[in-house]
Amino acid sequence: MKEKKEVKEGEIYRHFKGPFYYVICVGLDSETRERMVVYRHLDGTDIICVRSEKMFLEEIPDRSDNVTGQKNRFELITNLSKYNYNK
Repeated sequence: MKEKKEVKEGEIYRHFKGPFYYVICVGLDSETRERMVVYRHLDGTDIICVRSEKMFLEEIPDRSDNVTGQKNRFELITNLSKYNYNK
C-alpha cells in the first residue's frame, strides 16, 4: 500500500524550478474540504501563496524548466546547508 504524503507546517520545500518556500500552515477549503497549503516565498519578497496539497505534492512530467531534476512539484528539504542557502 502506498504511503499517503502530507505537507507539514513549519517545513521548507523546494519547487522544481529552484526556489525555496516555507509552509505557514495547512487548512481546508471551506467548500470542498480539500487540504490547502499556505506557503511563503523565501526569496526576500515574502509573497504568500495558497495551493491544493494534491497539486503541491503532485509528480511532474519531464520538463525543460525542471532545473532541480525533482520528481515532484515541491519536495521537502531537510538540510538547507547543502544548498548554500543563507536566508
